[in-house]
Amino acid sequence: MSKVYLIGAGPGAGDLLTLRAARILADEAEVVLADELVSAEVLALVRPQARILKVGKRGGRASTPQAFIERLMLRYARQGRTVVRLKGGDPFMFGRGGEELLTLRTAGFAAEVVSGLTAGIAVPATLGIPVTHRGLAAGVTFVTARAGTQGSPEPDWAALAKAGTTLVVYMGLARLGEITRELLAAGMAPHTPAAVIAQGCQPGQQQVIASLVDLPEAATGLPAPAIIVIGAVVSLARADRLSGLASLDSPLRHAA
Repeated sequence: MSKVYLIGAGPGAGDLLTLRAARILADEAEVVLADELVSAEVLALVRPQARILKVGKRGGRASTPQAFIERLMLRYARQGRTVVRLKGGDPFMFGRGGEELLTLRTAGFAAEVVSGLTAGIAVPATLGIPVTHRGLAAGVTFVTARAGTQGSPEPDWAALAKAGTTLVVYMGLARLGEITRELLAAGMAPHTPAAVIAQGCQPGQQQVIASLVDLPEAATGLPAPAIIVIGAVVSLARADRLSGLASLDSPLRHAA
Protein backbone atom coordinates (compact mmCIF):
# COMPACT_ATOMS: atom_id res chain seq x y z
CA MET A 1 0.00 0.00 0.00
CA SER A 2 1.40 3.38 -0.98
CA LYS A 3 2.28 6.12 1.48
CA VAL A 4 3.10 9.71 0.61
CA TYR A 5 4.94 12.18 2.82
CA LEU A 6 5.41 15.91 2.30
CA ILE A 7 8.54 16.58 4.32
CA GLY A 8 10.23 19.86 5.16
CA ALA A 9 14.01 19.53 4.95
CA GLY A 10 14.65 22.69 6.95
CA PRO A 11 16.91 25.56 5.90
CA GLY A 12 19.94 23.51 4.89
CA ALA A 13 22.00 21.91 7.63
CA GLY A 14 21.31 18.21 8.10
CA ASP A 15 21.13 18.48 11.87
CA LEU A 16 18.25 20.96 11.60
CA LEU A 17 16.04 18.22 10.16
CA THR A 18 13.38 16.93 12.54
CA LEU A 19 13.87 13.49 14.05
CA ARG A 20 10.65 12.29 12.41
CA ALA A 21 11.78 13.44 8.97
CA ALA A 22 15.19 11.79 9.41
CA ARG A 23 13.59 8.49 10.45
CA ILE A 24 11.26 8.42 7.44
CA LEU A 25 14.12 9.17 5.04
CA ALA A 26 16.33 6.50 6.59
CA ASP A 27 13.76 3.75 7.13
CA GLU A 28 10.76 4.16 4.81
CA ALA A 29 11.46 6.22 1.71
CA GLU A 30 11.44 4.38 -1.61
CA VAL A 31 11.20 7.36 -3.97
CA VAL A 32 12.33 10.85 -2.97
CA LEU A 33 11.41 13.88 -5.07
CA ALA A 34 13.87 16.48 -3.82
CA ASP A 35 13.83 20.23 -4.33
CA GLU A 36 16.84 22.25 -5.43
CA LEU A 37 17.37 23.70 -1.96
CA VAL A 38 17.61 20.34 -0.20
CA SER A 39 21.25 20.01 0.83
CA ALA A 40 23.54 17.09 0.09
CA GLU A 41 23.84 16.66 3.85
CA VAL A 42 20.11 15.94 4.08
CA LEU A 43 20.06 13.70 1.01
CA ALA A 44 22.83 11.61 2.57
CA LEU A 45 20.30 10.51 5.18
CA VAL A 46 18.08 8.79 2.59
CA ARG A 47 18.20 4.99 2.71
CA PRO A 48 20.54 3.54 0.06
CA GLN A 49 17.78 1.51 -1.62
CA ALA A 50 15.68 4.62 -2.34
CA ARG A 51 15.57 6.37 -5.68
CA ILE A 52 16.29 10.11 -5.47
CA LEU A 53 14.88 12.31 -8.21
CA LYS A 54 15.99 15.95 -8.18
CA VAL A 55 13.11 18.13 -9.29
CA GLY A 56 14.64 21.51 -8.61
CA LYS A 57 13.02 24.89 -9.07
CA ARG A 58 14.96 28.15 -8.81
CA GLY A 59 13.98 31.61 -9.91
CA GLY A 60 15.61 32.68 -13.17
CA ARG A 61 16.80 29.17 -14.04
CA ALA A 62 15.44 26.20 -15.94
CA SER A 63 13.11 24.49 -13.49
CA THR A 64 11.02 21.37 -13.23
CA PRO A 65 7.36 22.27 -13.94
CA GLN A 66 5.08 21.91 -10.94
CA ALA A 67 2.58 19.86 -12.94
CA PHE A 68 5.32 17.36 -13.82
CA ILE A 69 6.32 17.01 -10.16
CA GLU A 70 2.73 16.28 -9.22
CA ARG A 71 2.43 13.68 -11.98
CA LEU A 72 5.57 11.96 -10.66
CA MET A 73 4.13 11.85 -7.17
CA LEU A 74 0.95 10.23 -8.44
CA ARG A 75 2.82 7.80 -10.71
CA TYR A 76 4.89 6.35 -7.89
CA ALA A 77 2.00 6.42 -5.43
CA ARG A 78 -0.06 4.35 -7.88
CA GLN A 79 2.80 1.85 -8.01
CA GLY A 80 2.39 1.33 -4.28
CA ARG A 81 5.68 3.02 -3.37
CA THR A 82 6.45 5.07 -0.26
CA VAL A 83 6.94 8.50 -1.80
CA VAL A 84 8.64 11.43 -0.11
CA ARG A 85 8.26 14.92 -1.51
CA LEU A 86 11.26 16.60 0.13
CA LYS A 87 11.16 20.38 0.19
CA GLY A 88 13.51 23.01 1.56
CA GLY A 89 12.27 24.74 4.69
CA ASP A 90 8.65 23.87 5.41
CA PRO A 91 6.24 22.45 2.80
CA PHE A 92 3.54 24.96 3.69
CA MET A 93 5.70 28.10 3.69
CA PHE A 94 5.89 29.19 0.04
CA GLY A 95 6.67 25.59 -0.88
CA ARG A 96 3.49 24.76 -2.82
CA GLY A 97 2.89 21.93 -0.39
CA GLY A 98 -0.77 22.86 -0.18
CA GLU A 99 -1.16 22.43 -3.93
CA GLU A 100 0.54 19.04 -3.83
CA LEU A 101 -1.59 17.90 -0.92
CA LEU A 102 -4.77 18.83 -2.80
CA THR A 103 -3.53 17.00 -5.91
CA LEU A 104 -2.96 13.86 -3.87
CA ARG A 105 -6.34 14.11 -2.14
CA THR A 106 -8.15 14.60 -5.42
CA ALA A 107 -6.50 11.44 -6.76
CA GLY A 108 -7.55 9.51 -3.65
CA PHE A 109 -4.20 9.39 -1.83
CA ALA A 110 -3.68 10.36 1.77
CA ALA A 111 -0.49 12.22 2.61
CA GLU A 112 1.25 13.00 5.86
CA VAL A 113 2.87 16.40 6.30
CA VAL A 114 6.10 16.49 8.30
CA SER A 115 6.84 20.11 9.05
CA GLY A 116 10.32 21.58 8.82
CA LEU A 117 12.07 24.67 10.15
CA THR A 118 11.30 27.56 7.85
CA ALA A 119 14.15 29.79 6.72
CA GLY A 120 12.20 32.90 7.70
CA ILE A 121 12.69 32.07 11.37
CA ALA A 122 15.76 29.81 11.45
CA VAL A 123 18.03 31.91 9.24
CA PRO A 124 17.64 35.22 11.15
CA ALA A 125 18.15 33.22 14.35
CA THR A 126 21.70 32.35 13.23
CA LEU A 127 22.51 36.02 13.85
CA GLY A 128 20.49 36.21 17.06
CA ILE A 129 17.66 38.08 15.34
CA PRO A 130 14.24 37.15 16.74
CA VAL A 131 11.40 37.87 14.34
CA THR A 132 9.29 39.03 17.30
CA HIS A 133 10.51 40.74 20.46
CA ARG A 134 8.64 42.44 23.26
CA GLY A 135 8.79 46.18 22.81
CA LEU A 136 10.15 45.97 19.27
CA ALA A 137 7.78 43.82 17.22
CA ALA A 138 4.51 42.28 18.35
CA GLY A 139 4.17 40.31 15.11
CA VAL A 140 5.85 39.16 11.95
CA THR A 141 4.69 39.09 8.33
CA PHE A 142 6.10 36.55 5.86
CA VAL A 143 5.78 37.39 2.17
CA THR A 144 7.24 36.20 -1.10
CA ALA A 145 8.41 38.82 -3.56
CA ARG A 146 7.77 36.54 -6.51
CA ALA A 147 4.27 36.51 -7.97
CA GLY A 148 2.81 33.02 -8.13
CA THR A 149 2.15 31.15 -11.36
CA GLN A 150 -1.52 30.85 -10.47
CA GLY A 151 -2.16 34.59 -10.43
CA SER A 152 -1.03 35.33 -6.87
CA PRO A 153 -1.21 39.08 -6.27
CA GLU A 154 1.79 41.31 -5.73
CA PRO A 155 2.35 42.02 -2.02
CA ASP A 156 0.79 45.28 -0.85
CA TRP A 157 4.06 46.94 0.11
CA ALA A 158 2.31 50.12 1.23
CA ALA A 159 0.16 48.20 3.71
CA LEU A 160 3.17 46.20 4.89
CA ALA A 161 5.12 49.39 5.50
CA LYS A 162 2.38 50.61 7.82
CA ALA A 163 1.72 47.30 9.60
CA GLY A 164 4.40 47.75 12.25
CA THR A 165 5.45 44.09 12.19
CA THR A 166 8.79 42.56 11.31
CA LEU A 167 8.82 41.94 7.57
CA VAL A 168 10.47 38.75 6.32
CA VAL A 169 10.73 38.47 2.54
CA TYR A 170 11.41 35.24 0.68
CA MET A 171 12.72 35.17 -2.90
CA GLY A 172 13.24 38.92 -2.95
CA LEU A 173 16.95 39.38 -3.61
CA ALA A 174 16.56 40.15 -7.32
CA ARG A 175 13.91 42.76 -6.50
CA LEU A 176 15.55 44.27 -3.42
CA GLY A 177 15.89 47.73 -4.93
CA GLU A 178 12.26 47.81 -5.99
CA ILE A 179 11.03 46.49 -2.64
CA THR A 180 13.05 49.08 -0.76
CA ARG A 181 11.72 51.91 -2.93
CA GLU A 182 8.12 50.76 -2.40
CA LEU A 183 8.51 50.59 1.38
CA LEU A 184 10.22 53.98 1.59
CA ALA A 185 7.59 55.57 -0.63
CA ALA A 186 4.90 54.20 1.68
CA GLY A 187 6.48 55.92 4.66
CA MET A 188 8.78 53.33 6.23
CA ALA A 189 11.63 55.16 7.93
CA PRO A 190 14.88 55.15 5.91
CA HIS A 191 16.88 54.25 9.04
CA THR A 192 14.82 51.10 9.72
CA PRO A 193 17.26 48.25 10.52
CA ALA A 194 17.36 45.60 7.80
CA ALA A 195 19.34 42.52 6.85
CA VAL A 196 19.92 40.23 3.91
CA ILE A 197 21.12 36.74 4.80
CA ALA A 198 22.25 34.57 1.89
CA GLN A 199 22.64 30.78 1.88
CA GLY A 200 21.45 30.67 5.47
CA CYS A 201 22.34 27.80 7.81
CA GLN A 202 24.95 26.55 5.35
CA PRO A 203 28.75 26.80 5.37
CA GLY A 204 28.72 29.61 2.81
CA GLN A 205 26.30 31.84 4.69
CA GLN A 206 26.85 35.56 4.14
CA GLN A 207 24.94 38.51 5.53
CA VAL A 208 24.75 42.27 5.43
CA ILE A 209 23.07 44.59 7.89
CA ALA A 210 22.24 48.16 6.97
CA SER A 211 19.60 50.82 7.21
CA LEU A 212 16.73 50.15 4.83
CA VAL A 213 17.73 52.96 2.50
CA ASP A 214 21.25 51.55 2.14
CA LEU A 215 20.32 47.87 1.95
CA PRO A 216 20.27 47.35 -1.86
CA GLU A 217 23.80 48.72 -2.27
CA ALA A 218 25.07 46.82 0.77
CA ALA A 219 23.67 43.53 -0.53
CA THR A 220 25.16 43.84 -4.01
CA GLY A 221 26.77 40.57 -5.04
CA LEU A 222 25.17 38.36 -2.42
CA PRO A 223 24.12 34.98 -3.84
CA ALA A 224 20.64 33.48 -3.79
CA PRO A 225 18.80 32.08 -1.99
CA ALA A 226 18.47 34.85 0.55
CA ILE A 227 16.11 35.96 3.29
CA ILE A 228 15.41 39.66 3.81
CA VAL A 229 14.51 40.85 7.31
CA ILE A 230 13.25 44.39 7.89
CA GLY A 231 12.37 45.86 11.26
CA ALA A 232 13.67 46.96 14.64
CA VAL A 233 14.47 43.38 15.66
CA VAL A 234 17.46 43.43 13.31
CA SER A 235 19.17 45.75 15.80
CA LEU A 236 19.48 42.72 18.11
CA ALA A 237 21.89 40.91 15.78
CA ARG A 238 24.74 39.29 17.72
CA ALA A 239 27.88 41.40 17.72
CA ASP A 240 30.07 38.29 17.75
CA ARG A 241 28.63 37.23 14.40
CA LEU A 242 29.01 40.74 12.98
CA SER A 243 32.39 41.86 14.28
CA GLY A 244 32.57 45.57 14.89
CA LEU A 245 28.83 46.23 14.56
CA ALA A 246 28.15 49.34 16.60
CA SER A 247 25.37 50.98 14.65
CA LEU A 248 23.53 50.73 11.37
CA ASP A 249 25.04 53.89 9.95
CA SER A 250 27.50 51.92 7.79
CA PRO A 251 26.59 48.74 5.91
CA LEU A 252 28.58 45.75 7.10
CA ARG A 253 29.16 42.54 5.21
CA HIS A 254 30.20 39.34 6.93
CA ALA A 255 30.67 35.76 5.83
CA ALA A 256 29.80 33.11 8.37
